[in-house]
Amino acid sequence: MSRLLAAPTARPTAEPEPGTDLGPVTRTPEPGPQRIRRAARALGDRLRAAPLTLALLAGLWAVGAATGSLAGGPPERLLARVGVGLSTLGEGRWWTPVTSMLWSSGVGAYVFTSLLLLLVGPAAERRLGRLRTLAVLVGGQLAGTLLGTALVAFGSSAGEQWTASVADQTSVGPGVGLFALAGVLGYRLTVLWRRRLHLLVLLLPLVMTLYVGHLQSVQRCAAALFGLGLGALLSRGRPYLRSHRSSHTETRVLVALCLVAAACGPLIASLYDNASGPFNTFSELYFSHRLSPEEVADLCAESVHNCARAHAVERIFDTPARLMAALFPALLLVLAEGLRRGLRFAWRIAVATEVLWAALLAWLYFEAGSVSGDVVQYFVEAMLLPLLTTALLLATRQRFRLRLSGRAVRRLAVVVGGSALAASAAYVGLGWLAAAQFEPGADVRGLVNGLPAQFLPPAYNDLLPDYPIAVGPVALFLETYCGLVFWLVALVALLSAFRRPELHTDTSAAARARALLAEHGGGTLSFITTWDGNHYWFDERGRAAVAYRVVGTVALTTGDPFGAEEDRARAVAGFARYCDARGWTPCFYSVGADTRAAAGQLGWRSVQVAEDTVVPLPELAFTGRKWQDIRTALNKAGKQGITAEWWAYHEAPLALREQIRAISEEWVSEKGLPEMGFTLGGLEELDDPDVRVLVAVDQDRVVHGLTSWMPVYGDGVPVGWTLDFMRRRSDGFRGVNEFLIASAALGFKGEGARFLSLSGAPLARARQDEEPTGLQRTLDWMGKALEPVYGFRSLLAFKAKFQPEYRPMYMAYPDPAALPGITRAIGKAYLPHLTAAQGVRLMRKLSG
Repeated sequence: MSRLLAAPTARPTAEPEPGTDLGPVTRTPEPGPQRIRRAARALGDRLRAAPLTLALLAGLWAVGAATGSLAGGPPERLLARVGVGLSTLGEGRWWTPVTSMLWSSGVGAYVFTSLLLLLVGPAAERRLGRLRTLAVLVGGQLAGTLLGTALVAFGSSAGEQWTASVADQTSVGPGVGLFALAGVLGYRLTVLWRRRLHLLVLLLPLVMTLYVGHLQSVQRCAAALFGLGLGALLSRGRPYLRSHRSSHTETRVLVALCLVAAACGPLIASLYDNASGPFNTFSELYFSHRLSPEEVADLCAESVHNCARAHAVERIFDTPARLMAALFPALLLVLAEGLRRGLRFAWRIAVATEVLWAALLAWLYFEAGSVSGDVVQYFVEAMLLPLLTTALLLATRQRFRLRLSGRAVRRLAVVVGGSALAASAAYVGLGWLAAAQFEPGADVRGLVNGLPAQFLPPAYNDLLPDYPIAVGPVALFLETYCGLVFWLVALVALLSAFRRPELHTDTSAAARARALLAEHGGGTLSFITTWDGNHYWFDERGRAAVAYRVVGTVALTTGDPFGAEEDRARAVAGFARYCDARGWTPCFYSVGADTRAAAGQLGWRSVQVAEDTVVPLPELAFTGRKWQDIRTALNKAGKQGITAEWWAYHEAPLALREQIRAISEEWVSEKGLPEMGFTLGGLEELDDPDVRVLVAVDQDRVVHGLTSWMPVYGDGVPVGWTLDFMRRRSDGFRGVNEFLIASAALGFKGEGARFLSLSGAPLARARQDEEPTGLQRTLDWMGKALEPVYGFRSLLAFKAKFQPEYRPMYMAYPDPAALPGITRAIGKAYLPHLTAAQGVRLMRKLSG
């Protein structure tokens, strides 16, 4: 069991007395077989509750088997009577938009349609009702087939070559209606899954249309648009549609999905012999194809050398080097993982890849010489994909700010550069030793000319200069494995760097700071010094440290100094000298009374910026009238079968993590305002081995809310815990926050912890004993103005239910003249991704 779930102190846990409230239970991941059995039972229950889906699925396969259509679709005579297309509609077969639902075009289509039906059908029956599900499915099939066929007819009559090439096709399959149903269903899901499902509903048929280009792809695309429009009309005015922009984390996921679609489009098109989509014109440059016998014959007719090169390219597809054919899609998929994690490094490589792709297409276009209408059309079609992808990446560039550490980048450069150098040296060096195994004989210059062919997909062979052709066993080995091994190493190294990123600017300093914090401790907010984005200053003896981030010329600290208690006060002056030597203005932010006093000895000013709320645990008992709300929440949770469970976020089941993400995304979206950072954690901060996550779940494993707790160290062990992340489901148990905090308090008390902190409420004060300064009055006014937007004062009032001790938190600064710069730095630290549109929205809410 990880130390995350260990007791906070070495003190033994006392047995609860009879009749006392029990704390939350600790959960660990279920064994694999148990998870599989649970998933199978859940799937069985879901299907039993979806009789319409089962009936449609059984009917689809029964009709296909009865008519001999499972292997290759309906026979030609039957297809002409039940399939939908320009020809059948033109012959007056008006029933075909409906009858086309009863068949699919082959065994692959039957399997795909069945999986889509099982994915969408049960959820639609549960959320829309059976009659409405059936109506949307049939209506979407009718609208999609008719609209898609009309679009093809219009394009064909206008002389568009792609639509003209598919105008004689006839399609079958209920997938058209299923995409419309999925579009409507998305409006009944949470914000997180609504966005994901709607993106997939658009992307899948759009990719199929642009790359495969068949009539049914166009019909599915039309049905998806119809479903999205119909869902918006049916759900108009519902409260769960009040959503705005997505969070930074979810935006990264959506952009990554778009890059995955761009990578998989050519792969999907390669499965079709007659793919004719507009983006498929130059798809072989993304995914290389084997040369046809006619292409080989044409090259052999030109010259003996060209013939040898053609056969060399053909030979690649009979060796493991055929993996090189999918090099660009594989690279984009790896980059998509980096984008999902918000890495600037992956964003830069993705942009560079798309720009190079566009440059290559432009070069091919100008190399074509004569500019005909077909060339212009092909060029425009091929350029759309890289240009659209680049535009998307540039539009969302502010979401990819996480930086790999210098150590990680250097390690990646060594691995990739070393493998490239080794592969090149092997090809040139060993090739020169086996020069007789090349045709014509290989010298060093010829082998160097042949290096690009080893590192690029086979489709680029015609664009490369002449190089020696391998004919002997050693030469063939070099030709097969040099480039392949390099790219395997490079992609694995990239993926490893993206999967386990070291984001701290100085990883060793971050590890040293965490060890110092765990050994000596700090304030209630000191654990936030371990978050990514911080720099660290250590005193000369290495016994105290300050975490800070530089914004402009302001060095803004993340809480109090931490480390040995007797050295923390001296650290204030030491850090001030450190900043002065670098021309920075130091500012200690969200610090306690001790740091304020140490700064006061330097002649600094201070002002209260928050109110910490601390609940002592040894004598905690939810008895008496003042605890009535808490007891009510605990009792109601018990009656509704809701329990509190401790989880390590990285160990929690996928279903649990996805619910947590959905709840967080819903909360962010409903705000419609920028996410705050700096001293306020998000989903990324949950994934820490020392953070404990308390989740409220019901008997159906539905998550109603969650809180996360950061340790407060003393004498090398956690002696207290600080609340950080708190979210609740909008339609869940209303007292879930009270229930979770009370359950956590009981659990920590049973483990022997001394206190828990409910964290600071920014721009809110419980007591106003001192005469406020002008600056303090300004901050009080800001807290009042921001109350309708962020609710800091309401948060403080909520925490009062737990009868806490109030401890002011201050900002200490050396010079009042620096306050404008400090104010800007704090604003940028809290709102690093604030856009102009969000700023306008914020001002409107404040003025309203």
